[in-house]
Amino acid sequence: MSIKHYIKEIGRGKDGARPLSREQAHDLMGQILDEQVSNMELGAFCLAMRIKGETEQEMAGFLDATQERLNYFKPPLSNTPVIVIPTYNGARRLPVLTPLLGLLLAKEGFAVLMHGSSTENERISSQSVLNCLGYKPTDAARNLIPGELVFTSTQVISPALHKLLAVREVIGLRNSAHSMVKLIQPIGEKNSIDPSQILITSYTHPEYSLSMRSTLALTKANALLLRGCEGEPVADARRSPAYALIDSGYILMSIEGEKGSISGFNNFKEELNASGIANYSKQIVDGKLPTPQPILDQIALIKKLADTSKI
Repeated sequence: MSIKHYIKEIGRGKDGARPLSREQAHDLMGQILDEQVSNMELGAFCLAMRIKGETEQEMAGFLDATQERLNYFKPPLSNTPVIVIPTYNGARRLPVLTPLLGLLLAKEGFAVLMHGSSTENERISSQSVLNCLGYKPTDAARNLIPGELVFTSTQVISPALHKLLAVREVIGLRNSAHSMVKLIQPIGEKNSIDPSQILITSYTHPEYSLSMRSTLALTKANALLLRGCEGEPVADARRSPAYALIDSGYILMSIEGEKGSISGFNNFKEELNASGIANYSKQIVDGKLPTPQPILDQIALIKKLADTSKI
């Protein structure tokens, strides 16, 4: 098989490229994930989509193909909502507090699945912080338990998607996989996505907010979408970001982010490394330090979404 005819459509430059339908995008990504394309075709696809940008229909089609090929984790038998947190960016200037968010949600009784791969060598990853906290990545999909935080790598959920992420190491540019991993719904079973999952996901630039909302609508997701902290789906500990609460694809509520100047992170006294961030997070979970208010607000929104959604 070949994706040459698709490359001809999407590879005509920013102004000349033609969008694919959801069905065409599904077929295209299916061939890529099944490794039915040559390395040259794969590189051409990555560059063409990088220049053109994905439409909502294209991203929904890419996700359709990906969901069909995932290794799914099973929700708790108790129908406890599962919180899914993709963590791929890491952080450089601030502590990466995505693990803290996951731990606090588990403490609230949710089953929490975090997944990620380190895609930024200069940044501190959530996985490195979790390792310091004693959380080792699980190496196989399994049943989840209320009150438990599980971390797994993209390799476990989708080896093919992991390989597509790794193309960045060859061509030096992000590709569609870097957006897809933030939108997959890995709870349930093939052809039957479990509705108990709530996706916590983020965008880095305001212009991506609308396109991600549209994709989440097309895929009928339950999600909390926020302006990420250095790209991570956790509130900036210094002020609350913009949010959208999404129930089965429908926008329940939009919240504007706090405006004005931003103060320093005075509550963090540790070294800015994985060990220091782990120690800071543990002190908060153990009640020895206060939880930053923006993260408390984020947890409250997640609980509201869990209560509102027909889960």
